[in-house]
Amino acid sequence: MVETLKEPLDPAATPAATTSDSGAAAKRPARPRATRRKKTAELPAGTSAEIAAAVAAAPSSPVAAMPPLTAAAAAIAAAPTTPSESPPRADYSRRLGDRHLLDSDALENIDRMTNVALGQLSGGISPASLAMAYLDWTVHLAASPGKQFQLAAKAARKAMRLGAYALSSAVTGNAEACIKPLPGDHRFDHPGWQRFPYNVIYQGFLLNQQWWHNATTGIRGVSKHGEAAVWFTAKQILDMTAPCNVPFMNPEIVEATGNERGANLARGAKYYGEDIRRSLRDEKPVGVDAFKVGENLAVTPGKVVYRNLLMELIQYSPSTDTVQREPVLMQSAWMMKYYILDLSPHNSLVKYLVDRGHTVFMVSWLNPGAEHRNLGMEDYRKLGTLAAINAISDILPGRKIHTVGYCLGGILLTIAAAAMARDGDDRLASVTLFTTMTDFTEVGEINVFMDASEVTLLEDMMWQKGYLDHKQVSGGFQLLKSADLIWSKMVREYYLGHREPMFDLMAWNADGTRMPYRQHSEVLRRLYVDNQLFQGKYMVDGRAISISNIHAPIFAVAAGADHVAPWRSVYKLHLQSDATELTFVLTSGGHNVGIVNEPGRPRRSYQLSVCHEGERCLDADTWKERAPVYQGSWWPVWQEWLTRHSSGTEPAPPMGAPEKGYAPLCDAPGTYILQQ
Repeated sequence: MVETLKEPLDPAATPAATTSDSGAAAKRPARPRATRRKKTAELPAGTSAEIAAAVAAAPSSPVAAMPPLTAAAAAIAAAPTTPSESPPRADYSRRLGDRHLLDSDALENIDRMTNVALGQLSGGISPASLAMAYLDWTVHLAASPGKQFQLAAKAARKAMRLGAYALSSAVTGNAEACIKPLPGDHRFDHPGWQRFPYNVIYQGFLLNQQWWHNATTGIRGVSKHGEAAVWFTAKQILDMTAPCNVPFMNPEIVEATGNERGANLARGAKYYGEDIRRSLRDEKPVGVDAFKVGENLAVTPGKVVYRNLLMELIQYSPSTDTVQREPVLMQSAWMMKYYILDLSPHNSLVKYLVDRGHTVFMVSWLNPGAEHRNLGMEDYRKLGTLAAINAISDILPGRKIHTVGYCLGGILLTIAAAAMARDGDDRLASVTLFTTMTDFTEVGEINVFMDASEVTLLEDMMWQKGYLDHKQVSGGFQLLKSADLIWSKMVREYYLGHREPMFDLMAWNADGTRMPYRQHSEVLRRLYVDNQLFQGKYMVDGRAISISNIHAPIFAVAAGADHVAPWRSVYKLHLQSDATELTFVLTSGGHNVGIVNEPGRPRRSYQLSVCHEGERCLDADTWKERAPVYQGSWWPVWQEWLTRHSSGTEPAPPMGAPEKGYAPLCDAPGTYILQQ
C-alpha cells in the first residue's frame, strides 16, 4: 500500500473524535460500549468503471521498487480502513456535565463550511487576509506623518503637472507627456490617445496609478505580504476603472463606433451574450471545438506502454533509423494536460526531439475527481515520476535517462531526483526544469494568495469538493494580469467587436484538470508557505532531501514575463545546486509562450550562461546585465545539450517490452488525456 494514503491530511476525513468522551473517561469508570461494525475498505482512487477496467487491463510491472497497478490497487483495497480515511460524520459528546455539545470535529466542519461560503462570495480571496493587510497598512500609514506629507506633496505636484499639461495641450496641441506607461502596458497605444482631451484623461490615470503605488508601498513596518495585498487590491480597482474601459473615454471605441455606426457594439453584445450562456452551461470558449486531441493536437505517433491509477506512460514512435542511447522522460504539471509539449505538429517540442533522434517518453496524468481526494505528493512521486523511471529502466535497460519537468512537474521531478541522489540511485543522465521554482520566498504577485489565511481558505474550498477546480486556478492567475487578460480582452471583444481567433495554445489552456485536495494542500503548505524544499526540510521516506545532492547536469529555463514563476526565483536554483554543470536560460515570453518557443517564431530571444561546479555565482540582476543575448529559439541549444550529454547512437528501439509486461496498451495520446 502506498504510504501516503494511510495518513491523509483531510481533517474532515477523520471520524468525529470523542475528545469530550476521553476527558470524561478519565474521571469515571469506563462503561461497555456497543461494538461498531467495521466499514469495508474502498479503493480511494480509480473507482469508476473506466478506470477499473484500465486497472484490470494493465500488465504487472516487473519493477521491484514500484508495484504494478494491479498489485497496488489490490493492496489499497485490502487494507483496513483507518480512522483518518473514514468519511466525516456528525457526532455528539455523550455528556459534559448536564449539557450535550457537538463534537469538536463537527464544530470544525461548521467553520469549514462558513469559510467555504465566504470564499465563494469573495472569489476565493480570504477576507481575513485582506482585512489584516489593510489594518497593517492603515495603522503604519497613520503612524508615518513623514510619509503622509510626502504623499500630499506628490499629489499636489502631480495635479500641477497635469494642469500645465492640459493647458499646453489645449492651446498648442503639442505638449510633452507627464508620464509614460509602464513597459508592457499597451492599453494606450492607439494614436487617438495623443489627441485632446483623451491625452489628458490617460495622463491623469497614469499619474493617479503612480500615486497609489507610492501610497501602498514603501511604508515602514508594513509586512511584505500586507504591502503586496494592498497594492494588489488597489491595482485591481485601478485596472477596472481605467479610462480605456469606458466607451466614451476611449478614442478607439469612439472612432470604431462612428465608422461602423454602432455595428461594433452590436457584435460585442452578441459575443457577450454567447459567452455568458457558455459560462452558465459550463461550456468551453468559442472556437475550442475546432481543436481536438488526437486529431490536430497531440498527434505525434506513439503508444501507451504503461498505466497505473495516476498516470499513463507514452513512448513515442521513432522517426529516425538511429536514436540517442539515453531516452528523454517528460512530465508536465498535474494541473495541466501534457500536450502543451505536443501541440500542433509545427510547435510540438515532442516532435522536435523525436525528429532529431531522441527516444521520448511522456507522463500523462489522471484527471482526479472527488474519490482521489487523499492522494498526496508521495503518491505522485511514487506512482508518477518514479514509476515512469522504473518502467523506462525495464524497457531500455542499462541506459540512463534525461528527465524533464515543467512548472509543478519540475518541482516533483526535483524532489524525486534529490531523493534518488540521496539514496545513491544514479539512473538520471540529466535534469531539465522548465519555469520551475525551488525557492518560494519571492513568488511575485502570487504572494497575495500564499499566506496562512488564504491557504486555509483554499484548503476548505478543496475539502468541500475533494479537489481544486482548474477554473479557480486560472481565475486567480488572470487577476494577476487583469489589465491584459480581463479588461483589455473585454474592450476588444465587447466594445470593438473583434473576437479573438482561437489557436492551439488557447485551446489547451481551456482544457484544464483538477488537483486532489491532499496533494495541493501539501504543495501550498510544505512548499509555498513553509518553503521546506529550499530549507532542506522536505521529507521523503522519513528523511530530508537536499537539492545539493543532485550532481547530474541541470538545464533550467525561465521566462522573462512569467507571472507564475518569476525568473529571479527560478534563478535561485544557483544557490542550491552542486551539479557538475548548470545551464540557465532566460527566454522572452511568459509562462507558456516562453516554453512553446519553436524555431522560426519572430521576435524571440534568450540569454544563456553555464555555471560549472566550483565556479562563482552571480546575483540575478548582475547576471542579466552580463549574459549575452541570442536571437531565436532556445530549442536547438537544448537539443544539442541533450545530445552532448548522451553516450552515442543506437538503432531505434521497439515500442514497449511485451516480454517484460510492457505491451502497448493503446495509441497515443492515450485515455487519461481525454478525461474531462
